[in-house]
Amino acid sequence: QVQLVESGGGSVQPGGSLRLSCAASGFTFSSKAMSWYRQAPGMERELVASILSTGRTINYADSVKGRFTISRDNAKNTVYLQMNSLKPEDTAVYYCKAWGAGTDGAGAWGQGTLVTVSS
Repeated sequence: QVQLVESGGGSVQPGGSLRLSCAASGFTFSSKAMSWYRQAPGMERELVASILSTGRTINYADSVKGRFTISRDNAKNTVYLQMNSLKPEDTAVYYCKAWGAGTDGAGAWGQGTLVTVSS
């Protein structure tokens, strides 16, 4: 059974930092590309960043370039999102996605973790 469990969300002041984690199980983590998405209230879900199975990072959203870093630890079956210099517009539910790990090769999603940036 494929499971993705996000953690690390919370409330932080503007300029602060958070590190999100997504623990994966039920599939061969090291062979799958992983992504972080986010969805703000009333908005569509958007791609934040992706990382290939090789560790190469791709697809950073313009709004987070230079502030967010995606990484992975294949030994721990975990993908991370380090978020620095947080802004109120970063407030959203953050989801991780495992490409091709779901039914019939679809993506598998976690349940999300809420990040709130407010003074």
